[in-house]
Amino acid sequence: MATRGEVLVAILNSRAAFETVRDRHWYHIPLEQVEKLKHRQCWCPKWLAFYQTKTFGADAHRITYYAEVIRLPDVQRWQLFPDEPAGVNREKRYVKLELGSLESLSHPIVSRRLRRITFIPTTLTQLKQASDIRDLWSDHSG
Repeated sequence: MATRGEVLVAILNSRAAFETVRDRHWYHIPLEQVEKLKHRQCWCPKWLAFYQTKTFGADAHRITYYAEVIRLPDVQRWQLFPDEPAGVNREKRYVKLELGSLESLSHPIVSRRLRRITFIPTTLTQLKQASDIRDLWSDHSG
């Protein structure tokens, strides 16, 4: 049976973040966000889908790609970004979602209305059937 949270929709707000996902096969989430998802019982991601923001021009405000989650190690920021200058956040904790290759949805899921999106826990069935981002929040679990 499908479980809400088996797919987590995450934000891609820069081309650099997209390149990291595509080429290096990982995405990071601050540990405090993961704790909130756990508290809501929405933390069991087997798949990560990506909502692209306005940075992506004609491909903005949509979900086109997703990837399988392979591992979920806890790391510190300096482990993710070793070339970043020393600073306050260097020791900050993250979950590094190690991913398989990007896959394309058969059709993008669009956001017809601008809305603030953080993380959306959903199911793989809903991800593959949705045409509008609102469909990801519906109560049926497929």
